[in-house]
Amino acid sequence: MIKGINRSIIEVIDTGSLYYERALLVIKPEYACAQRDILEKEAKKLIENMGEPSSLKRGNKRLKTILTLCAAAVFGALFTAIFLSLV
Repeated sequence: MIKGINRSIIEVIDTGSLYYERALLVIKPEYACAQRDILEKEAKKLIENMGEPSSLKRGNKRLKTILTLCAAAVFGALFTAIFLSLV
C-alpha cells in the first residue's frame, strides 16, 4: 500500500565500506528541518560503525571452529602416538 506521506531521505554514496556501495537513510519527521551537513555527518558515522554483514561474521566463526577442532584432533593423535610408543 502506498501512502501519501513525504519523507526526507539522505543518500550516502561514498560509504567507505567494502560491502556497501550506497545507503539510503530515512530521516525522522521531527528532525527533517535539521541542518543537512549535520545529518550527513551522522549518517556517515552510522555507516562506518556498521561493519561487515552478520552472515560473513557467522561464516568466519564457523571456519575458526572447524580449524580449532581439526587442530585438537591432530594434537590428540600425536599425543596418543607418543604415549603408545613409550609403553
